[in-house]
Amino acid sequence: MAERVRAPDSATAMRRLIARIRDTIPFDLPAARVCTGHCQGCSLKLLEFLDTELSDWERRLDTGERPGLADLSRLERLARKVHAVLARNGLVEPLASAP
Repeated sequence: MAERVRAPDSATAMRRLIARIRDTIPFDLPAARVCTGHCQGCSLKLLEFLDTELSDWERRLDTGERPGLADLSRLERLARKVHAVLARNGLVEPLASAP
């Protein structure tokens, strides 16, 4: 009989999501590279906003707050939208679509 794999608790899932976002989104790009003057959405402001959201969740998790599924979904959706703008602005490769 196969062993059942348990899903992580919501706090662990949120920490994993935050780590995956921080690994995927280039928060450390120099401002001169981010701001080329020809943008479809302000990449610099979006990076700052997303970083603030991630830092806020890290702080909230450290104080024991438990995110809900809606919180996880919202953060993932936000990160995907920021990534899409960064891709349109030529700062990252577009995400591969699901099969």
